[in-house]
Amino acid sequence: MVSMTSIIIENNQFTAITIKLPKTNFMAVTSEKGYIMCGALDVALLNEKLKDRGIIAGRAVGVRTIEQLLDAPLESITFEAENRGIHVGMSGREALLRMI
Repeated sequence: MVSMTSIIIENNQFTAITIKLPKTNFMAVTSEKGYIMCGALDVALLNEKLKDRGIIAGRAVGVRTIEQLLDAPLESITFEAENRGIHVGMSGREALLRMI
């Protein structure tokens, strides 16, 4: 099952996507400029092989719901996210606000 919903954080709209897979969930919350995602995100790939794209993204692990993804500390981030003032340990919610 795939679900897509709008969420509002401090009067800013984001899109939350959840894909229910066997034994796991795939989750992401996106703005027009970047996104946060569950542990499925390969930050090393984005930083190394796709560096020229300047992707703004962060990854949180151990999350099972969108709410947890928003509240969890980011475990890893892309170089471009770091350039926007996003850092490891910042909540997904805080990171998204820096992606607008």
